[in-house]
Amino acid sequence: MSEYLSGIIWLVVLLVVNAFFVGAEFAVISARRSQIEPKAQAGSRAAQTTLWAMEHATLMLATSQLGITVCSLLILNVSEPAIHHLLEIPLANTPLSPNAVTVLAFVVALVLVTFLHVVFGEMVPKNISFSVPTRAALILAPPLVFVARIFKPIIWSLNGIANGILRLFRVTPKDEATSTYTLDEVATIVAQSTREGVLVDGTGTLTAAVEFTAKTAGDVEVPLGDLVVLPATVTPAEIQRAVAAHGYSRYLLTDNGEPSGYLHIKDVMDLTGDRYTSPVPTKRIRRLAVVRRDSELEDALAMIRRSGAHVARVLDENAGTTGVIFLEDIVEELIGEVQDATTR
Repeated sequence: MSEYLSGIIWLVVLLVVNAFFVGAEFAVISARRSQIEPKAQAGSRAAQTTLWAMEHATLMLATSQLGITVCSLLILNVSEPAIHHLLEIPLANTPLSPNAVTVLAFVVALVLVTFLHVVFGEMVPKNISFSVPTRAALILAPPLVFVARIFKPIIWSLNGIANGILRLFRVTPKDEATSTYTLDEVATIVAQSTREGVLVDGTGTLTAAVEFTAKTAGDVEVPLGDLVVLPATVTPAEIQRAVAAHGYSRYLLTDNGEPSGYLHIKDVMDLTGDRYTSPVPTKRIRRLAVVRRDSELEDALAMIRRSGAHVARVLDENAGTTGVIFLEDIVEELIGEVQDATTR
C-alpha cells in the first residue's frame, strides 16, 4: 500500500510543479512592461528579475516547456501505474475476468490522471496567469529564471536548435515578449474600451490623437485664397486696420504673391510716431517654416517646433506654395477648436 500512497503523493507533487511551469509561461508573455518597470525602478528584486525574464522570453518558454514535458512523462510513468494497480484491488472482487479488470483499471486511471493534469496542471494556472498577469509574473518569474540558470546548457541548446529551425523557414526568432501596440491596435483598444464603458472619451481627444498620425499637412492647410494677406511693405497702421476689420492676431505677408513671412500684432505695438506709418522693419518680420504637403502631420508639427515659428508654408511636389499651416490648426486636431484671443 505504501507504493500506491507514494504514487498518489508523486501525482500531487508533479501536478503542482507542472502548474508552476504553465503559470510562469503564461505570466511572462502576458505581463506588461509598463506595470513591471516602475516596481523595478523602485528597487524590487522580483520586478528586476521579471523584466529580465520578459526580455528573454524564448528562453523562459523553453524552460517552461522542458519542465512541463518532464512532469507529464513522470506523471504517466509513476502516478498512472500506481493508480492503475490501486484500482485493480476493488475490481478484482467483481465478476470481471483478470484481463477485463486490467483494461478497465488502466482506462479509469488514464482518464483520471488526464483530467487532473489538464484541469489542475494546465487550465487553472493558465487562467490565473491571464487574470492577474502582473502579480503572477512577479511571483513565478524569479523561480523560473533560477531553474533556467541551473539547466542553462540544456535549455540553451534546445532553444538554439528551435531558433535554427525557425531561420530555415525564414522566420526571425524573438527574445522579448511583445509589450507594445501598433497604431491600429491602439485605435481598436480605444474603440472597444469606449463601447464597453471602461473608457470615457467624451471630448474625443483620444480618438483625435489616434487619427492625428493618419493625417498630412495638406489635410489642415489653409489655401492662400482663404487668407487675409498683407504686403511685405505693410505699416503698423495698416496692421491695426486689419486687426480692427478681421480680428486676427497673425497676418501672412506676401512679396509678388509668394509668402515671405508673417507678423504678430505684438511685433508692431511699440512702433509709434513716424515708424507707425513706415514699413515694418525687416528684422521684425518672422520667418515661415517650410513643410511638404504630403508630410505627416506629426512631422509637420516637429518641423514647426524646431523652427520656433507658428506658421509654415506648405509646398507641393513641384516646390510650389499651396497654402500655409498654422500651429493652432495642428493643435486643434488633437484637442478641438482653439479660439484666437482677438477673433470676432
